[in-house]
Amino acid sequence: MITLSVVVPVRDAELYIADALTSLRRNARRDFEFIVVDDGSADATPQVIDDFRDDLPGLTVLRHASPVGLADARNAGLSLASGRYVTFMDGDDWLAPGYLAELVAAIDGLGCDFVRVDHVQVEGRKRVVHRAPEARRGVVLRPRDGILPAGAKTMVDYPYAWAGIYRRELGDLLAFPGHLHTAEDRPWIWRLHREARSFAVASVAGVFYRRLVPSSLTQIGDERQLHFFDAFELVFKQVENEPDLLPKAVRTFCALLAHHLEIGDRFSPALRARFEARAQDVLAALPAVLVAEAGLEPERAALLRPLLPRHRGEPQERFP
Repeated sequence: MITLSVVVPVRDAELYIADALTSLRRNARRDFEFIVVDDGSADATPQVIDDFRDDLPGLTVLRHASPVGLADARNAGLSLASGRYVTFMDGDDWLAPGYLAELVAAIDGLGCDFVRVDHVQVEGRKRVVHRAPEARRGVVLRPRDGILPAGAKTMVDYPYAWAGIYRRELGDLLAFPGHLHTAEDRPWIWRLHREARSFAVASVAGVFYRRLVPSSLTQIGDERQLHFFDAFELVFKQVENEPDLLPKAVRTFCALLAHHLEIGDRFSPALRARFEARAQDVLAALPAVLVAEAGLEPERAALLRPLLPRHRGEPQERFP
């Protein structure tokens, strides 16, 4: 019987996938399975994966002839999973030895629907532990209590699917919006916290997350970045009848929109215009008072001001 399924979507990660698979081999147990989804890689990633077929027990490889995107690649891996629990890993990251066993022990001991954990952010030789926002550790909590308050960083602001372990019986709650190529984890984490029954946070930090990888979509300014708006429209749809949660969703959207605008130099002029047009449409559909009370720093608020309805290019007292 399989205890844990590890879903690993990967695309064009020939420089990193060997590190990822080596770390899985150091975590392997007879009751673990590893499902690697090669999402249409055009480099040597498939050959590197093949080198591990005899060395990584429980390895299953699914190959897509052409890329379908991270969300659908994860969903394809989930469809093959048979474990009692599921976790995720990106193909350019790696795990500490014994980490997967710690995850299983944590969720076994707590008996909840899912457990979130800390992670280690990697930039070159620099290592920084990033803690999940929930301060209460090792206790079972209501997932909805991980959403608010609106003015603080909470668990829905920590959307990384790979920073946790989940009961596979959660079923559709673990599926990602398949048409999204970026920000797919935002509606995913909101739905999980709105609809699951229980969760906990454990003080475990065994995922080593590489930042600023050149092939990462976060570093690429193509039209897939427009899916950011589609992702948050799904979030807003979730909370449209929950006025207590809407301020948090609006505040998060405004903060992330400002971030995208700050790094807008990665966009071509035409794509920048399309991005700003989408931003104007979404902002116009949101309650003006919630946008005005988003609480952004003055520099970030100034980036949004020209996009606001009725105030484009004009001073706005309530949105400094």
